[in-house]
Amino acid sequence: MTTSQAWRLKRYGRFVPGCGETRGKSWKVFDANGNKPEIVLTIVESGYLLVLQGQQSLDTIPLLCGSDTLKAHQKSDNLMFQFTVKGVGRIIRMQFDGGSRAEAIKECSSAVEKLMEYMPVTTQDDASQPRHQSPAEASAPLIQVGQGTAVGVEPEVVQGSLSIKRLTQHFMGERAVTLPQVYRHSSLAQGDLEPILRICLLDPSFHAFVEKVEGELQKLLEE
Repeated sequence: MTTSQAWRLKRYGRFVPGCGETRGKSWKVFDANGNKPEIVLTIVESGYLLVLQGQQSLDTIPLLCGSDTLKAHQKSDNLMFQFTVKGVGRIIRMQFDGGSRAEAIKECSSAVEKLMEYMPVTTQDDASQPRHQSPAEASAPLIQVGQGTAVGVEPEVVQGSLSIKRLTQHFMGERAVTLPQVYRHSSLAQGDLEPILRICLLDPSFHAFVEKVEGELQKLLEE
């Protein structure tokens, strides 16, 4: 069963270069003021980020497309994404909601912690920022942060997606790495694996299949 986590947003901004919907403005901003429905950010376990306002979908972002096409940055209580859709660069920025600025920053950091299970996120220290600054305005240098710190040189801690060759080296035991959380999600419910494994081991053809898989993995290493 697919599960998800959700956070309330105070403001959501979308920038698409050359897009007519902004009518000459740089950003199209959605907020949850007045009688407007609340804006909710949801990260689904299957690897999608959803932004919804009431029944309206503001954005859907696949998180498994690789770090080369999707970048995420945190500044204070703001989270920004840069990605490309059909050759067009896009930027979105969301400001998290909270009873205070400190609470909003905490909510943003909570979402970033979950997001880092799927991709690397850059961040910067909380700096002075005008109280009424819109999601379109904040901008500053970024500092790379990782999902964890490797102790010593082995195993290597990696982020984002990996190449087929690096994954093969890992599974064949030739290169020890700590895989990102995205490679640890399984569609199998807890307790389902053992009976499946028992059935496979009792199948006379299973052992030959395993040998063929190992042979194909060896070919990938030699490419």
